[in-house]
Amino acid sequence: MRAEVVVVDKKNPDRSVMEKAGRILKNGGLVAFPTETVYGLGGNALDPKASMKIYAAKGRPSDNPLIIHIAEFGKLGAIVSDIPEKAKILAKKYWPGPLTMILPKADIVPRETTGGLDSVAVRFPSDPIAQSLIRAAGGYVAAPSANTSGRPSPTLAEHVEEDLGDAIDMILDGGPVGIGLESTIVDFTEEIPVVLRPGYISLEMLKETLGEVRMDKGLLITDSSVHPKAPGMKYRHYAPKADLSVVEGSAEKVIRYINAAAAEAKERGETVGILATDETASRYKKGIVRSIGSRADEEEIARHLYEVLRNFDSDEVSAIYSEAFYTPKMGQAIMNRLLKAAGHKIIHISEEEEK
Repeated sequence: MRAEVVVVDKKNPDRSVMEKAGRILKNGGLVAFPTETVYGLGGNALDPKASMKIYAAKGRPSDNPLIIHIAEFGKLGAIVSDIPEKAKILAKKYWPGPLTMILPKADIVPRETTGGLDSVAVRFPSDPIAQSLIRAAGGYVAAPSANTSGRPSPTLAEHVEEDLGDAIDMILDGGPVGIGLESTIVDFTEEIPVVLRPGYISLEMLKETLGEVRMDKGLLITDSSVHPKAPGMKYRHYAPKADLSVVEGSAEKVIRYINAAAAEAKERGETVGILATDETASRYKKGIVRSIGSRADEEEIARHLYEVLRNFDSDEVSAIYSEAFYTPKMGQAIMNRLLKAAGHKIIHISEEEEK
């Protein structure tokens, strides 16, 4: 049965629609919904069967933890066994918003939801539709991104329907999301808070609020032997169908390298995709060129990354070459997603013989 798609006004969610969606979740069903980051695939976080349904719908490994979404801070105490003072400080500053915190779980949270861990990931989204759905569902909604596991995360309801339309009950269409990259994840189960996934809230912002915060050493390396503490740490994610390479170096050398690769592909009868910016797109002469936005607006780059990767799937390109994006605030998060999408395949022009 095909998922029911319902357009919802973000500023004024229809109460009857939200109540219907809430009933689906209470009864063990699955509902996709927008957040300020990406679209999430919601299930009852306290129902182990619902969590297993989420894994099955996505084709997601069951040791990859799910994030529990709440719609009021007062709901946190029931699902965690301890709230460190620094977690309270961060929640006060950034909740509701694109922040996920990992805390020791309470017994009420099933291990099916936490990927077998004694900790639980919790987020309080700011999106009005998300908040309304969470309240209608009873207060605790487990929700990874609403895409087939490994694919680029959905920033539009159409992306959800494309991936999961035959596997879930309902899709709440709230239009395009605002940020476009998943939430920052901070682990509070260690003495010093650890960033397990960079996002809109940067390491520098966290340090300004908490003081000492460190970045997890394994962020840029995929290690299949490690049990992930947070979504996206162990497995390849965000990947388009074609092989993706990130090309790093001076702007001139990067453009020259990608143009040469695109020309060689054309001689073989193939077409490559090129992920560029507004500033460089016109300088690529072969292949299908898509701009991710202007380097002067890194939030635009973040917002469009997954959509552009999905568009290359529609183009049926043989390979994709992307410029690197080391922007001041969100560059860490953008590059984290881009490198995961590329399976960490990065071409350093300075270390290679130019074509």
